[in-house]
Amino acid sequence: MSAISAAQRTTAVAPRIDALDDSATAAGGIGRLLIVDDISDNREILSRGSQRRGFGVVEVDSGLKALEMLDREQFDLVLLDVMMPEVDGLEVLRRIRTRKSRSELPVIMVTAKSESDNIVDALELGANDYVTKPVDFAIALARVSAQIERKRAEEEKAGAYAELHETNKQLEQRVSERTARLLEANRKLAAEIAHREESDARSQYLAYHDSLTGLGNRLLFKEQLEQAIAEGANIQSSLAVLFIDLDGFKSINDTLGHSIGDLLLNSIASRLRNALQETDRIARFGGDEFAILQSTGQQPQNAIALASSIVDLVGSACVIEGHQITVGASIGIVTEQADKCDPDDLMKSADLAMYRAKLDGRGTYRVFDLEMDTLAQARRLLEINLRNAFVHNEFSLVYQPLVTLNTGRVSAFETLLRWHHPQRGNISPAVFIPVAEEMGLIVQLGEWVLRQACAEAATWPEEIRVAVNLSPAQFSKGNLVSAVINALAAAGLSPDRLELEITESVLLEKSDHNFAVLDQLHALGVRISMDDFGTGYSSLSYLHRFPFNKIKIDKSFIDNIATKPQSAAIVRAVIEMAKAFGISTTAEGVETSAQLAELRVLGCTDIQGYLFSKAEPPDCVPALLTRRMSADGSDDSTCGLSLVGGDLISNNIGSGIRVSRS
Repeated sequence: MSAISAAQRTTAVAPRIDALDDSATAAGGIGRLLIVDDISDNREILSRGSQRRGFGVVEVDSGLKALEMLDREQFDLVLLDVMMPEVDGLEVLRRIRTRKSRSELPVIMVTAKSESDNIVDALELGANDYVTKPVDFAIALARVSAQIERKRAEEEKAGAYAELHETNKQLEQRVSERTARLLEANRKLAAEIAHREESDARSQYLAYHDSLTGLGNRLLFKEQLEQAIAEGANIQSSLAVLFIDLDGFKSINDTLGHSIGDLLLNSIASRLRNALQETDRIARFGGDEFAILQSTGQQPQNAIALASSIVDLVGSACVIEGHQITVGASIGIVTEQADKCDPDDLMKSADLAMYRAKLDGRGTYRVFDLEMDTLAQARRLLEINLRNAFVHNEFSLVYQPLVTLNTGRVSAFETLLRWHHPQRGNISPAVFIPVAEEMGLIVQLGEWVLRQACAEAATWPEEIRVAVNLSPAQFSKGNLVSAVINALAAAGLSPDRLELEITESVLLEKSDHNFAVLDQLHALGVRISMDDFGTGYSSLSYLHRFPFNKIKIDKSFIDNIATKPQSAAIVRAVIEMAKAFGISTTAEGVETSAQLAELRVLGCTDIQGYLFSKAEPPDCVPALLTRRMSADGSDDSTCGLSLVGGDLISNNIGSGIRVSRS
């Protein structure tokens, strides 16, 4: 059966409403209705309109009273509310069906739009039809009239059969038996038709609606969009598509559970639905994505006004089972002349605009422009190149030395990743690392760096360590402990020569799991450093919870250590605290003799930066190991290699991306 849109289905019903109304009024006394609802206003709406149309009406306010009334009196149809105290509508329906069939007493359920599961349950229990709140009386009247007309037809048919039986009861037994078989065949046919209609109605609903929120789904939205485009082509009207993605919803599911997440989605769906005009259309695409179609009004003004109100609406707190929850909304808008639109292009453009809203800070909206498509194409090309980089061996490592102040000698090298593309040249880590994280490629990339760095370090003197930066994704999505064990075993490197650098974001994300991984790594004998200390929360509880081997002081504090007392005071406090915990310290980004002198006075353990050396390729490591830094940081020997990539960008794998000259 071909699918039709929601608007087409409504139009198809309307002529029948008028026809039934005219004939019913002319006949007078067209049927007796029992209206069951515990809310008097709801009963009054249905009762008043039905009485004006010539129906006899009896109202009751509970399911038990309805069952008692049905035992005493005869009715042509029951309008039954689903949600009632004591005995709900589904239980009342179940008891009715033990006494009377669907054809003997039609029952139409009255339910809220969001209660899709109740609609399905009611149809399975034998409901003839349903209407949703707030009740559109014209639709309700059409469905009531249709069911009574069907009941009367069944009654007339039954009467005709009875008269035929009375007339022919004296006929031969053979004729009687044939008549009985005919009646049974007709009964089965009627039951089969009724069952098929019920099944088709249920399938139609499920095919076009989201089972959680009761909103339309992607299929229905696309048909509505196609219809709006076709209708708009005749009147040169404009339309707008708004693509909405919730900010922070994943963390709600992760921390409070999917049941709370589902309740939150229902609450937000209700807010969005109530914010729309009658001509607007809304759908849930799955997950935390919604789409809205505006096919009337001035664009883009109307769409921008709606998007602005939705940002505020979604951003206000929800209370779900005692939890006060706040999420945001990032919205992409695309507006076009309807006769120049393609549905798929519109949705793609709205999605790109939504992604720009995410990049611009979330909790806002952006209107699509052609630059977004250009950027998207460039991004897709970068993703393709990044995946091919592994195959074509385009990645390499460079190493920046860490110098121990009391000896002036190199004690370790930090591993930094570089990508040289054959056509595009050197691509900055600040460009490709975030893309690798979003693609999910960062785990594979991080494991490659780990293996390569361990293999290189195995060729160095035994007292020299290698430091490798870790991404939070390697904790949450990879098997980090196994990756470290395998890299050490393959290289034959002692665990105490490997130093893993993490940022505070690792400790903030799934901290129990991540601390457990750190404990396993520590048990292997691997050294653990906290990188960029002082730029995040810098909670002392981290140092109390896990025995870090080193704290790396961020370059932002080192830059002004010799000129600003505040910076010197912060660095002094970090160094003293580290000493109290028995932890060594490394100052990043040391570039001047004045900075070095101040760090010596403060008692810093190691330094890293351009004062001694930039990051160099592996073949320069032996020369760096022969150097010794003097008190002022000078040294006549140099490796003689130029800066890799021609820039000053040092990069950590993962969320610790930083632009520095350490």
